[in-house]
Amino acid sequence: MGEKPFPSTGPYGHRQRMREKLLGRGPEALADYEVLEMLLFAAFRDGDTKPLAKALINRFGSFAKVLAAPPDALMAAPDIGLHAAAAVKIVQAAAMRMMQAELLEQPLLNNWERLMGYLTAALSREKIEQFRVLFLDSKNRLIADEAQARGTVNHTPVYPREVVKRALELHATALILVHNHPSGDPTPSRADIEMTAAVKDAAAVLEIVVHDHLILGNGKWTSFRRDGLL
Repeated sequence: MGEKPFPSTGPYGHRQRMREKLLGRGPEALADYEVLEMLLFAAFRDGDTKPLAKALINRFGSFAKVLAAPPDALMAAPDIGLHAAAAVKIVQAAAMRMMQAELLEQPLLNNWERLMGYLTAALSREKIEQFRVLFLDSKNRLIADEAQARGTVNHTPVYPREVVKRALELHATALILVHNHPSGDPTPSRADIEMTAAVKDAAAVLEIVVHDHLILGNGKWTSFRRDGLL
């Protein structure tokens, strides 16, 4: 018999061809569902992950929304268990670490566009309110980005004393407050304004500066500093 036209018709042959496509032609050669399909290789040793990748994109609306989906939402999808959900979320974590590493290289206030790109990626698809604090050093370089609280769809409890305490622990001299509005409207509420004033006052006692409070929602954002609210 002559050489077979298809050396392998099983899942391993397909996976090898996908890897060769990625490495030989670059990531731009892959469709979104193919990238997700390859992510799922780590969770499924056997079988075809292409239908599952397409089903996840259909369920959540886009590749980016699959990555941003909460673990419980992922595991509620058919055929997605702990291993598959973890495979998806570790990629999101890696992407965020790469973006954060770029922010560490220079003062944040000199690179507003990159900062907003990072925060949008971190918060824009969150389904509940999350309050984060960017802790900065004396040269306005990022020391840490930490989630201080998670709340409901329209409220997050924030304790100024805890924010300032953490700033002291990190030897931070300045803060940028950040939270999201899952409704998509970044307009600050009265509670947002009052909370910002309380954090600013508590920080000022220890000569810690609050540079801004940013609210993100559905691709839009509000800056307290820009809008004269700080």
